[in-house]
Amino acid sequence: MALIMSDVDRFEAARPRLQAIAYRLLGSSSEAEDAVQETFLRWQAADVERIEVPEAWLTKVLTNYCLNQLASARARRETYVGRWLPEPLLAGDPMLGPADTAEQRESVSYAVLVLLERLSPNERAVYVLREAFDYPHREIAEILDITEAASQQILHRAKKHVADGKARTEIDEAAARRIVEEFLAAATSGRTEPLVALLTQDAVSVGDGGGKVPARAKAFEGALAVATFLRGLFKPAPAKRALVGGVPEIYATTANGGPAVVAVVDGRVVGITCLEVTADGIVAVRSQVNPDKLVRATERWAAAEHGEPLYVL
Repeated sequence: MALIMSDVDRFEAARPRLQAIAYRLLGSSSEAEDAVQETFLRWQAADVERIEVPEAWLTKVLTNYCLNQLASARARRETYVGRWLPEPLLAGDPMLGPADTAEQRESVSYAVLVLLERLSPNERAVYVLREAFDYPHREIAEILDITEAASQQILHRAKKHVADGKARTEIDEAAARRIVEEFLAAATSGRTEPLVALLTQDAVSVGDGGGKVPARAKAFEGALAVATFLRGLFKPAPAKRALVGGVPEIYATTANGGPAVVAVVDGRVVGITCLEVTADGIVAVRSQVNPDKLVRATERWAAAEHGEPLYVL
């Protein structure tokens, strides 16, 4: 059936929320946009006048489409080259969604997006809908075609997996910048000791190059191993400049609400390194360098002011 303008407007009003749900579920902006577009096509084909609560209908269609995508994604990731990491989103990206509560901010943090990969599709959906968007269990049950009690039990399991035994520290933008500045000063000092001092003893470092950019598939583990790797990573070298097509400029910013290092070459984002911080120090350094997962970041970067880079490699 053809949609009238008011029906299109209603969908467009829901689009930001749908995109934010899909991104949390899929960990990819392009896949999230595809999911929202598929939801629109189904909305376009539906008898809209018979849909009593359009927002609930749209959420159900989107969520179940994403669940199907998650099931097939697991098979695709078995053939993925290297370590798969979610796509980071830079500060101000509307796809990050609501950030009014601690639960909402944590649900889109890079550390939690990584941990969500451990969950089953249903666990991930319940966690996202409840923690990030405050859906009552009754509505979640209707969306997923489960009982309300099952939704509550699934959330309990999901939260246990996501907790992971680490008490993550919530950081404001100013504190995030200070952490990144201190991290970069240590990483570019040419010595491992300053980095070791910032890292926890069980710190890890991992990167995602998608087979298109060199990135170590197996994580570096332990403060000394991570510091040694980072010292080399931030050492200027002609081969590195040739690899990324120019001279990387290094900036401090936030991604997914947490401290992040952004490497930019001629306006193109070539790497985003997200730092996971606890009260004891930096516990994880995760670098996204797969160019397919930096397209949206490059677009966002071009639309904002950033000042002078902190370092040039």
